[in-house]
Amino acid sequence: MMNADAFSSFHPAVNFLYFAAVIGAAMMLRHPVCLLLSLACGICYSVYLSGGRAVRFQLVYMLPMFVFAALLNPAFSHEGTTTLAYLPNGNPLTLESILYGVSAAATIVAVVSWFNCYSAVMTSDKFVYLFGRIIPALSLVLSMTLRFAPKFMAQIRAVSDAQRCVGRDASSGGILTRARNGITILSIMVTWTLENSIETADSMKSRGYGLPGRTAFSIYRFDRRDRNALAFIALCSAAVAAGAAAGQLYWRYYPSVKGAPAGAAPVGVMAAYLALCAMPMAINILEDRKWRALQSAA
Repeated sequence: MMNADAFSSFHPAVNFLYFAAVIGAAMMLRHPVCLLLSLACGICYSVYLSGGRAVRFQLVYMLPMFVFAALLNPAFSHEGTTTLAYLPNGNPLTLESILYGVSAAATIVAVVSWFNCYSAVMTSDKFVYLFGRIIPALSLVLSMTLRFAPKFMAQIRAVSDAQRCVGRDASSGGILTRARNGITILSIMVTWTLENSIETADSMKSRGYGLPGRTAFSIYRFDRRDRNALAFIALCSAAVAAGAAAGQLYWRYYPSVKGAPAGAAPVGVMAAYLALCAMPMAINILEDRKWRALQSAA
C-alpha cells in the first residue's frame, strides 16, 4: 500500500538538495555504520513511498544484486592480510576482500534505493521548475529522459495487450511467429517514441518555452517550513562533511581493516548522518500522528 508522502509537499529546492546530499554521501562514505544507516533509511523510505512494489523490487532485484556484488569482489580480488582459505585455483580468499565486496554491494543498493525515492518525489514538473530558466533545453531533455522509462513500459504493455487481442503478441505461435510479432511491437514502439518526442518539442516550442523573459505559473512557494527544513539539511550536511574531512568517518579495507577510533566525535557525526537520512521518514511519522490525532478528535 502506498502512503501519502509529506516530504514531497516541500519546496522542490528542498527535495532536490536533500537527495543531492544523501546520494552524494551514500556514494562517498565507506564507514560500515554510515553504509548501514544509508541502506536502512533508503529502503524504509522507498517502501513507504511505493509500498509492496518497493518490497518486490528489493527482493527480486536488489537482494540478488547485493549477493552478486558481494561475491564478485572476493572472486577476483585477493588483496588483504587476513587469509581465510584458498580457492581451487590457488588464490587466497581474504577477509578484507569479502568485507570490501559487502561494502560495495551495500553502496550500490543504497544508492539505487535513494534514486528510487528521488524519482518518486522529484517529479518532472519540479525539475523543470528548478532548472527551466537556467538551462531550459537541458532541463526539458532530462525531464523527458526521467519520465521516458515508465511511459515506455506503460505504452508497451498497452500495445502488447492490443496485439494479444488479435493473436499477434510475442507469446503466440512458433518461434518465427513470435519473433515477427515482437519486431512488429518494437516497430510500433519506436514510431510512438519518435512521434511523442516531436509532439512534445512542438508543444513546448508553441508555448514559448525557453524564450527570454517568459513567465511561468508555479504552485510552489518557499515558506518558513521550507526554510527550516533547508537549514536542517545544511546543518546536518555540514556536520557530516566536517566530520569526514576531520577523519572521524575514516575507514579502509586494504591492506587491513582499519577505521577511526571510537569516541564522542564519530558518534556525533554519525548521529547527524542518521538525522539527515531519516529526515523524510521522521516528517512522515510526525504528520501521520498529527492526522490520526485530528481524526480521533473529530
